[in-house]
Amino acid sequence: MNPLRRLLVHVDGSPRSRQRLQVARQLAQSCDAGVTAMLAVDPAWVAVPMGGMGGMGDAGGVVLLQEAEDERRRRARDQFDTLASTPGPGVTWCDGGSAPALNAFAQRSLYSDLLVLGQHDPDDALAWGVGADFVPSVIAASGKPALVVPAVGDYPELGRRVLVAWKPTREAARALTAALPMLQSAQTVDVALWSEPSDGWDGSAPAARDVWLEDWLQAHGVQAQMLHQGADGRGVGDLLLSLAADRSSDLLVMGCYGHSRAREWLLGGVTQRVLRSMTLPVLMAH
Repeated sequence: MNPLRRLLVHVDGSPRSRQRLQVARQLAQSCDAGVTAMLAVDPAWVAVPMGGMGGMGDAGGVVLLQEAEDERRRRARDQFDTLASTPGPGVTWCDGGSAPALNAFAQRSLYSDLLVLGQHDPDDALAWGVGADFVPSVIAASGKPALVVPAVGDYPELGRRVLVAWKPTREAARALTAALPMLQSAQTVDVALWSEPSDGWDGSAPAARDVWLEDWLQAHGVQAQMLHQGADGRGVGDLLLSLAADRSSDLLVMGCYGHSRAREWLLGGVTQRVLRSMTLPVLMAH
């Protein structure tokens, strides 16, 4: 049974929202899934404090903020209407209203199977109102897997050549399970495995649990090539992205590692590096 029946796409009025919608519709076509596009942005008076309006903390400043807010929402809806009118799977619209972006989107995520999010781009002035930690925070708050689309590039062949980053952790296992529909239809699946000293792997044979992984994939109809990368250590994020380029991968599947502390999301090194420098869509789970 296909576990991907409802996809939720984050839109914010920036040009990249259209790319995320296109990726979601492409995936929905292959999975026979429904797509909902949700506008979720922080209200203008939260994203742009009065101090950022040149000190205009009066009625004039409020009017300017409201006009910017209205324009952003109009632009987002225009993007949606244009794409929804083209051939392909249908898409429904949802507006998070004036609630903070993270809260609104995380709540709606609870009723979805897969989220489609965008890489944070600090240079995109049209993406204001979405925090830099929006992606990992939504994944952690909702418990749902997410497909994160890079801030640049087009991805018309998503999921034909998949690279899985595997470690024996809950996060990696949840991401792998969420990706099963794509793995089952992929042309090639590569699994990159990093061992730790406690694994007892000396480079001549895979650890027993790697054999268990291969058996589990085969039981689900997935034939994968195991790529043993040696010991875990620094620079794994860069190695992953380099390996993805070498294997011509169009999708990376991995766990999302990190934890929250006093309302701040602290990412693990590999997750942080991939989210910052990603060159292909990444399916993540926490």
